[in-house]
Amino acid sequence: MKILDLKKQFKHLYQPSAKKIEAIQIPKLQFAMIDGQIEKGSEPGKSPRFAEATQALYSLCYTLKFMVKKRKTNAIDYPVMPLEGLWGVTDGKFDITIKDNWTFTLMIMQPDVINKEIFEEARENVRKKKGDSEMLNKVKLAYFEEGLCVQTMHIGPYATEPATMERMQEFMQANGLFDNVGPNGLHHEIYISDPRKAKPEKMKTVLRHPVVKVKK
Repeated sequence: MKILDLKKQFKHLYQPSAKKIEAIQIPKLQFAMIDGQIEKGSEPGKSPRFAEATQALYSLCYTLKFMVKKRKTNAIDYPVMPLEGLWGVTDGKFDITIKDNWTFTLMIMQPDVINKEIFEEARENVRKKKGDSEMLNKVKLAYFEEGLCVQTMHIGPYATEPATMERMQEFMQANGLFDNVGPNGLHHEIYISDPRKAKPEKMKTVLRHPVVKVKK
């Protein structure tokens, strides 16, 4: 059986240092993705729509993993990668303290061995086991290329992210970079820790913002 060590291969994307901010070119990668929006008066941790989208995405990704691992020929094992979220807003003004106007794209990276045919077969297998659903039908397989970004590892609860983002902004200003979040980009979080298990003060979340170089 062939082993794909995706976590080692992409360590620079999923385990950046918490001690420094860095600019990095993010390549085109394949993801299972689903779009949604937080309900008015809610927030990600309490949103039924967000929970349903997460469940549909994980169900499909684990089904894909075990389908490829258990096939009789060319079996391949690989880890299910961390959940990622691209966050935007409905009114064009992003404020991390106001959460009920957020839109999201949840995604989990997929190796290139996963193609459209395998993806649809996995979707049908999930339907047979768990029934059909709107969220399951909304999950898509697509490539996403983020390009030049500034990123770091945030340690602590989600509520303390603004302090880390201030450090990111200072790095951008010092290095002639413009934060593209808002007009042309989305606030990107990669959830390395499981919030259901990790202590809030030890939670790890990669924060990533697309940037452009400021023209002189």
